[in-house]
Amino acid sequence: MEDFTINEMQDMQRKLQEKYKDKWETIGPETGKNKLLWMIGEIGEVIDIVKKNGGAKACYDEALRKDLVEEMADVLMYYNDVMLCYGISAEELKKTYSEKYMKNMERW
Repeated sequence: MEDFTINEMQDMQRKLQEKYKDKWETIGPETGKNKLLWMIGEIGEVIDIVKKNGGAKACYDEALRKDLVEEMADVLMYYNDVMLCYGISAEELKKTYSEKYMKNMERW
C-alpha cells in the first residue's frame, strides 16, 4: 500500500470544503480556532475509546479498532482543515517537523 501524503489529505479536505461551502464555516484564519476546537473534540473521542477499553484491546478487537481508526481519521481531517486555515503547506510542515526532529534528537 502506498503512503498517504499530507498533500493528498489537504486536496481531499479542499474538495470537502468546496462541496459543503454553503453549510460549513469557510477556511481562513478567522475559523482556525473553531477547527482546532473541533479537532480537540475528536481527540477526546479517541481518548475515550482507549480509556474505556484499554490500548491493547484497540489493537486486536476488530470492531473497536475500526472505531479507533475512524476517530483518528476525523482528527486528521480537522488537522488538515487547521493547516488550510493558516495556509500551512505540506512542504512547510516537513521542513519545520524535520528541524524539530533534529532538535529532539540532540536534546539529551
